Amino acid sequence: MLSVIRVHLPSEIPIVGCELTPYVLVRRPDKTAATDDVPESAPLDGFFLRYRWYRVQSDKKVTICSVHPTEQATLQCVFCSKRRALVAKSYHCSPKCFTDAWQHHKTLHERAAAENGNEEDELTRFNSTGSGVLASTLSGSMSNLTLANNGPTPFYPSSITQKNGGETLIEVGGCKTYTPTADDIGYVLKFECVVANAETKQFVGHPSTILTSRVIPAPSPSPRRLIPVNGADVMGHLDQDGRIQSAGSFTVLSYNILSDTSASSDLYSYCPPWALSWPYRRQNLLREIVGYRADVVCLQEVQSDHFHEIFAPELDKHGYQALYKRKTNEVLSGSTSVIDGCATFFRRDRFSHVKKYDVEFNKAAQSLTEAIIPHTQKRTALNRLVKDNIALIVVLEAKFGNQPTDPSGKRQLICVANTHVNVQQELKDVKLWQVHTLLKGLEKIAASADIPMLVCGDFNTLPGSAPHTLLVMGKVDPLHPDLMVDPLNILRPHTKLTHQLPLVSAYTSFVRSVMGLGLEQHRRRMDLNTNEPLFTNCTREFIGTHDYIFYTADTLMVESLLELLDEDGLRKDTALPSPEWSSNHIALLAEFRCMPRTRR
Repeated sequence: MLSVIRVHLPSEIPIVGCELTPYVLVRRPDKTAATDDVPESAPLDGFFLRYRWYRVQSDKKVTICSVHPTEQATLQCVFCSKRRALVAKSYHCSPKCFTDAWQHHKTLHERAAAENGNEEDELTRFNSTGSGVLASTLSGSMSNLTLANNGPTPFYPSSITQKNGGETLIEVGGCKTYTPTADDIGYVLKFECVVANAETKQFVGHPSTILTSRVIPAPSPSPRRLIPVNGADVMGHLDQDGRIQSAGSFTVLSYNILSDTSASSDLYSYCPPWALSWPYRRQNLLREIVGYRADVVCLQEVQSDHFHEIFAPELDKHGYQALYKRKTNEVLSGSTSVIDGCATFFRRDRFSHVKKYDVEFNKAAQSLTEAIIPHTQKRTALNRLVKDNIALIVVLEAKFGNQPTDPSGKRQLICVANTHVNVQQELKDVKLWQVHTLLKGLEKIAASADIPMLVCGDFNTLPGSAPHTLLVMGKVDPLHPDLMVDPLNILRPHTKLTHQLPLVSAYTSFVRSVMGLGLEQHRRRMDLNTNEPLFTNCTREFIGTHDYIFYTADTLMVESLLELLDEDGLRKDTALPSPEWSSNHIALLAEFRCMPRTRR
C-alpha cells in the first residue's frame, strides 16, 4: 500500500509571501519510490495523501532582528521606535549588530528628519551622542513585545484547532504548499503529511511532520527614488502611486536579475541560503520590478522556464506585454528550459508592438568566419566567437505624444534593444565584435525610420573599455589597449569600428546636469573620471559598472533617473545578492522625453 518514506523542506526558514513546497518521497503499492502527489481526487489503490499546515502558537511572542531576520531581537533603536514607519527597522539582535549596521541605519534617521523638519533637533541630539545611546535593551520577557511589521499579536487565537504540550496548533493550510502570511511572523510552522483511506477518510499509520524555523518578514529595503535631472519638479511627474504622469515622457528599466542557475552558493556563500533560494528571490525580484512601474522593462538572465511560468504571467497581471529571446545553445549544455535570455516587457496602455528582431551572435560568427577566416582556422575561430549571446530588439509605437497633435502627422516609434554581452573578461575582441555587430543592426533600423533608440543591458564591460568607447564615441582609438587582443584579426581595419548613432549613457546626466538641483549626494555615487556610476554590480570579489541604458541624444532627453545605491549600505550584507536585493546587479531606470521632430 501507499506509505510515506520521508519529508523535508529545501529551506527550513520560512519567509512571508514565499511559497513553501515540501519534498515528499512516497513508496507506491508496486514498491517503487516516487515524489508524485497522490491527492484525494486521484487516490492510488484506495489511498491518498492528506496535508496540513499549522502555526505553532504559545504565550511567548518573539520580535525579529531587522538586520538578521533569523535571530531574535534584544535591542531596539529609541529614535525609530517612536516613528511608525521605522519601527520595523528598529530591532536588533545584539549591540554588535546595531553598531555594525549604524552607518546604514543612520540614513533612516536622516531621511525621517528631512521629511519632518521639526524633528531635526532631536535627530541632532541622537546623532551627536553616538550610536550606542540609540539602542535600549528590550525589558522583561519577549511576551511584552509586538512583532515587527505585524502590529500587536492577539493573545487569544481566533480559532484553536488542537493543543499539544502547552502549545496551540492553528491550522493555516490544507494543501501540500503553503505561503506564510504576516500573521505567521515570529512563529514556527508545522507541516504534516499522512496516508488516508479514500473511503473512510481514516488515517493509516503515523503522520510524518516537519517543524520550520520561525517565520521571518520579507526584508524591505528603503525605496529608491526617482531623481529629476533637468530642473523639473519631480512632484509634477508622479501620481499618488509613484507612477509617471507626464503625457510625453516614459520610463525604461534595465536589470540583470541573476538567473537561478547562476546563483550558486559557492559564488555567493555570503548570502544566506534562504535569501539565495529561487522561491525567495523570485518573490523579491517581482516585487521590486513591479514596484518601479516602468513603461518598458528590459531584463537579462531570465531563464526560459521562469519567463513562461513566472515573469510573463505575473507581469501580464500588471498590464505588460512580454517578448523574449533565449540564448542559443551551441555552447550551453543541459535542458533548454533553464537556459537564460533577454526579456522585454512594455505597458499595453502606453505602447503597442510593431516589430521584433532577434539577434543571434552565433549566426553572425558563422557569417564572419565564412567571409574572412581561412579554412584551416575556421574551427578555432568559431570556438572563440560562438558564445550563445543574443540581443532582442523591439520597435514600439507610443500611445502618447509631446503635443495633442503631432504636426508631422507621423507615428511616434521607439526602438529598444536589450542585450547581454559575453561575460569572459579575457575575450575583449569578442565583446567588442558583439557590440559592433549590434550597433550595425541598429543603424540599419535607424536608416529605415526616423526613430529614437534605446540600447539597454548588461554589457559586461567597464566604462572606458573599447566596447563602451565605441558606444558613446562612435569610434575606437586605434591605440586603445583592448585592440591588442585580436588573435583572429576580426577587428581590422580599426577604421571600420564606427557607427553613426548619437548614443549617450543616461546616467551621465547625474554629472552633466546643471548644479543646484540637489544632485550632490547622487554625484558622489558617480565616477567623475568616466561620468558613469561607481558600480552596477557588487559582489565580494568584484565591484564595477557593467550595466547601461544608452539613448540617441538627438531624439530623446533624460528627465529623471532612479537613484543609485550606496556601497556602504550594501556592504552591511557583505555584497549582492543579499536579503534585501536579490541580484548581484542593481536595476537602472531612466525617464525620457521624446524631443520635438524637426522638419527634414
